Amino acid sequence: MRIIILRADDCQPLNVGHGSVVCVCNATYCDSVGRTGLPDPGQFLSYVSSKTGSRLVKSRGQFQKNSTGAALRITLNPSQKYQRIKGFGGAMTDAAAMNILSLSSGAQDQLLRQYFSPDGIEYRFVRVPMASCDFSTRLYTYADTPDDYSLQNFTLTEEDIHMKIPLLQRAQALSAQPLNLFASAWSAPAWLKTNGALIGKGSLKGKPGGKEHKTWAQYYIRFLEEYGKYNLSFWGLTSGNEPTAGEMTNYSFQALGFTPETQRDWIALDLGPELHSSSFPQTRLMILDDNRLLLPHWAQVVLSEVQAARYVHGIGFHWYLNNLAPPDVTLTATHHLYPEYFLFATEACSGWNPLDRGVRLGSWDRAEDYAHDIIQDLNNYVTGWTDWNLALNQDGGPNWVKNFVDSPIIVDPSKDVFYKQPTFYSMAHFSKFLWEGSQRVGVSYSQHTSLEISVYIRPDASAVLIVLNR
Repeated sequence: MRIIILRADDCQPLNVGHGSVVCVCNATYCDSVGRTGLPDPGQFLSYVSSKTGSRLVKSRGQFQKNSTGAALRITLNPSQKYQRIKGFGGAMTDAAAMNILSLSSGAQDQLLRQYFSPDGIEYRFVRVPMASCDFSTRLYTYADTPDDYSLQNFTLTEEDIHMKIPLLQRAQALSAQPLNLFASAWSAPAWLKTNGALIGKGSLKGKPGGKEHKTWAQYYIRFLEEYGKYNLSFWGLTSGNEPTAGEMTNYSFQALGFTPETQRDWIALDLGPELHSSSFPQTRLMILDDNRLLLPHWAQVVLSEVQAARYVHGIGFHWYLNNLAPPDVTLTATHHLYPEYFLFATEACSGWNPLDRGVRLGSWDRAEDYAHDIIQDLNNYVTGWTDWNLALNQDGGPNWVKNFVDSPIIVDPSKDVFYKQPTFYSMAHFSKFLWEGSQRVGVSYSQHTSLEISVYIRPDASAVLIVLNR
C-alpha cells in the first residue's frame, strides 16, 4: 500500500482524460497558492503550472552574474512604460450563485476563499448582471410592470437578495481590498422595447432623449441605489451587454439592440447626465461590452462626439471571434486613437464554440487559450480581464436556453466537491501577481522565441514576468 501525504498547498489531482488534471476541493481541503512574499535580493521566485499536473509550484533561483550561456536571454526595459493594470476577476451570475450555494457552507467558504482571499488568487473584479441573462433559470427584469415610467415598482428579486448579494458580501469580507464590482444589463423591460419581449431582435422604443430612453437610464441608477442598501457599491457599469445581439433576427436570449450611433446618443442625452447628477458620479462607464472586432469603429462613433465622450471612462470588450480580430488593428489602434480611455476585457469563457461545447474537465488546451488571450490583450494596452461565470455545474449551467459553457470552477453538489480547472490556474498567474497599478514595461529577446511573455514593474518595485510556453 502506498500512502501519499498531501502538503497543505498540493493539488489533489483527478484525471478524466482531457489532457491534464483538475484539482479536487471540498469543505476541509483545497490546494492554495498562499501568500506570496518577495525573494531575497539576488534571488527570484518562480511559480509553474504545467500540463503534467504542476499547479503554481513554487521554487527559488539565484540570478547569475555575466552569464554567457547560449540560452534565450530576456531583457527588461523599465524605461519603456505602457499601461497600468486594474485587475482580474469573474462574474457572479444567477447560475454561479446557485452553484456555489448548492454546496455545504464549508465548501462554499472554501470556494470563495480560492477566488477572493489573500491565500487564494485574489480576484479584484466581479461582473454582476443586472437582472436575468441566459445564465439564469427564468426571464425577468426589475421593472416588469407595464408603463411604469417612474419605476415605482422597481424591485430586486430573490436571485439578488438571497443569492448574489450575500455571496458578494462574503467575497468582500474575505478580500484584503475593496472589490471592484461592475454591472451589465442584458435587456430592458419588455414594455420599453420595440419587440415587446426580453429576447430576440429589439431596441428601446422612441429616440434618445425620449421617455423610454430616460426610464432605461433611470433603471441603472435604481439598481445602484438598491444594491447600495446592502452596502455594495459599484466601481463601474457597462452601457449594456452585447448591443449587436439585439440587432440580430431570431436571437435566442435576452438582448437590447444598440448601434454605435444610438448608444452614443443615449449616453449623451440620458445615461451620462443621469449618472452625473445621481449619488454615483464616480461610477466608471464602459461602452461597447461586445466583441473586439467592432473596434476601433465603435469607439470612433461614440467617442468622437464630445457630449457622449465626457461621460465615458473605458471600453469593454469580449473575447469571442478574436481569431477574426487581430489585437494590433483592434486594441492597439483604439488605444492610440483614444489613449485616455482604458481598455478592459469584460467577458470570456471556454466551451462556447459549437464545435467544442460545454465542460471539459482538465482541458489543458483551454488553459493555454486563456493565458494566450490574456497575454495578447495585455501586450496591446488592455488593463484587466474578466472571466465569465465564477462557477458552473457539470453540464455547464444552469442556463435557461441551454447555452452551456465551461468555467474555471465546476461544482458537483452530489459529492459536495468542486473542481478547479486548468483555466483557474491560468487566471491565477495573472490575478495573483499583477497587482493594481502594476505597469507593463518593455522587453527584448536575444534570439527568436515562440514563448509568449508579458513584463511588469509592480508598485512594490518588484518585476513580474509571465511566460506562456505553448
